Amino acid sequence: MELRHLRYFVVLSEELHFGRAAARLAISQPPLSVAIRQLEESVGAQLFERNSKAVRLTPAGQALQQSARRLLRQAEEAALEARDISQGLAGRLRVGFVGAMLYRGLPQALRRFQAQHPAVRVTLSELNSAEQLGQLLHDQLDVGFVHTHRVPAGLRHALLLSEPFVACLPAEHRLARRRSIAPAQLRGEPFVLFARSVSPDYYERILAICADAGFRPELRHEVRHWLSVVSLVSQGMGVALVPDAMRRALLRGAVFRPLESVASRSEARCVWREGPANAVLEGFLQAMQANASAAARLSLAASPEQAQAAVRHAIDEQGIHPRKRL
Repeated sequence: MELRHLRYFVVLSEELHFGRAAARLAISQPPLSVAIRQLEESVGAQLFERNSKAVRLTPAGQALQQSARRLLRQAEEAALEARDISQGLAGRLRVGFVGAMLYRGLPQALRRFQAQHPAVRVTLSELNSAEQLGQLLHDQLDVGFVHTHRVPAGLRHALLLSEPFVACLPAEHRLARRRSIAPAQLRGEPFVLFARSVSPDYYERILAICADAGFRPELRHEVRHWLSVVSLVSQGMGVALVPDAMRRALLRGAVFRPLESVASRSEARCVWREGPANAVLEGFLQAMQANASAAARLSLAASPEQAQAAVRHAIDEQGIHPRKRL
């Protein structure tokens, strides 16, 4: 039994006239007659009563009519779904992210993507960098946003943005009114920091900034999220060095001041699996690219050109290009 046979059958069951059914199907009458005979042989039952005056459905034909319509409708829906997935208009997107990405344009990019791809089901998972890399390798995520440049084989990555570290201080701190702060001025202060196990890259960068200033920080509290760092600082539990994006957390009780003479920067990378182009992922990367310019104007990257070029370079490397929409 072929879908073509069912389509011919449904049209004939509606017209009850071979000539009109053939004209509606844009075929001649003999192929229609052959297709109906083949369908009856396949079903094992006569579907039409034919004589020189009329064509009527048999009880078997009446029973098949509704089922045939349903099967044709399901086949059409399946074809449309497959086409939409191939064009990135439907499907799923599993996104992993470090918490700081909530202040680096990720929500705006997701809103843009969802507006253009309403049939795509997006799921978000807040994970540290190591957890994301593991899940990407095991095909449990489609794309991630991490703080590390140590990306294993089998994954693609691109620098999404680079921003300075700033000092995060309690609002009542003795240095809170200064316009900028030299790291050496934080010598002897209790520090709030990412745990090494959660983000070894950040842990080492912050320790290196302090070492360049001639001291080792007094590590008082270790946490898993940047928002936890800022929250503890806002409550007077210590000081911290955080990415500039954390200013947008807007937690009362915490102030942020530029660091003097610090070259080290906080970096966020977009990471995804190697392999054939994925149309849903393509659309999302394009949304991130479109959002990069606005993010750069908010100091989330060194310049709009660098932010856009980073993701565009990764898209070109992966062989991803914008599709033409009909």
